Amino acid sequence: MPGLYLEPTGFLYGEIARQAIAAGEALPLAGSPRIAFSAARLQEGGPGGIRNIFLRASALPQLSEPRVKALLARIIEPRADIAGVPMDGPRIMGILNVTPDSFSDGGDHFATDAALAHAADLVRHGTDFIDVGGESTRPGSDPVDVEEEVRRILPVLEGLAAWQTPVSVDTRRPEVMRAVAGARLDIINDVSALTFSSDSLSTAAELCKPVVLMHAQGDPKTMQDAPSYADVVTEVFDWLEARIEAAVAAGIDRAKIVADPGIGFGKTLAHNAALLRSIALFHGLGVPLLVGTSRKRSLQRVAAAELPGDIDAASVAAALDAASRGVQIVRMHNVEATAQALAVWRWLNGSNP
Repeated sequence: MPGLYLEPTGFLYGEIARQAIAAGEALPLAGSPRIAFSAARLQEGGPGGIRNIFLRASALPQLSEPRVKALLARIIEPRADIAGVPMDGPRIMGILNVTPDSFSDGGDHFATDAALAHAADLVRHGTDFIDVGGESTRPGSDPVDVEEEVRRILPVLEGLAAWQTPVSVDTRRPEVMRAVAGARLDIINDVSALTFSSDSLSTAAELCKPVVLMHAQGDPKTMQDAPSYADVVTEVFDWLEARIEAAVAAGIDRAKIVADPGIGFGKTLAHNAALLRSIALFHGLGVPLLVGTSRKRSLQRVAAAELPGDIDAASVAAALDAASRGVQIVRMHNVEATAQALAVWRWLNGSNP
C-alpha cells in the first residue's frame, strides 16, 4: 500500500542490543545481533498530508496492516553477504577514480601505476571494497564514450585480478560491464540504477554480479540545475523500491542488490539533509544500504571549506552518522580516517564482531 513508511529509531548497540532483543524490548536491524531498534516512526500519507505515529518496537509485530508487516519483515531480515563481505556491520567502499576530471581527485590516479598504488593504500588502510570508476559523474560533467571508459579502467582491473579485496566497477554502461567482466568485476555500481540503457537490466542479470542501484534525478550534466521534489525521502524510497522490483523481475537475485539514495545526485542541500536524517527508513527496502557523502559539495558548504579535499573530517562525520543508523556500506575517499573512526565507534558501542 503506497503512502506507508516505517523508519526504525532508538538504536541500541553491542551487548545492550542483545539484551534488549532477548527481553523483547527491541528488534534486530537487518538480522544483526549487534544493532537493534527500540522504536519506529510510522509515516502515513505523502507530500502535503503526512501523519507520524511513534511506536515501541515491541508493539510492531502486533500490527496487522499488510504493508506495515511487509516493511517490518524487510527491516529485520538478515542481509546476505555482498561479494563475500558480510553485511552485519558498517563496511567501507574505497573510491578509486581513474579519471582526469572527478570533483576531488581527478587526475590523481589516472595512470595505471598510480591507480594500483592507491588501491594498495586503500587495502592497507582497511577498505572492504575497491570501487573503480572511469567516468566522472560529478555535477556538470560530460559523458565519455564506451571505448574511452574501458581504456581507462581495464588495465587497472587487470592489475587487480588476483587481489582478494572485492572490486566494484562504477559504470552505467552495459557495454563496459561486459567488456571488463573477464578481467575483474565483483560488483556493478550503477548511478543510473540500470536505467541508462535498454540492455542494462539484462546485462546485469546475465553477469550474475551484485548490483548497487543508485537514485539520481536527471543526468550528471544537468542534475543540479533545479532539482525538485514534493517529498524527497518518500519519492526516493518509492523509486528505489520500484527499481529493485524491476531488477528482480529481470532475473537479478534480490539478495545481490544494494540500494543507494544518491546523495548529491539531483538534490539540493536541504534534500540531502532530509535523506540523511531519514536514512533508516530505507531499511524498509530489504536490501543493504550504501551511502556516499565523501567530499560532496553539500558537506563542503556546511563545513565552509574551500576545496573538496579539505572536508575529510566532515565526510567521516557523515559516515559515522550513517553507520549509527545501520547503513551497511559507506563509500569514501579517505579510507584510513574512516577505518579509524569506525574502529573507535565500534569499541565505544561494544559492537565489534
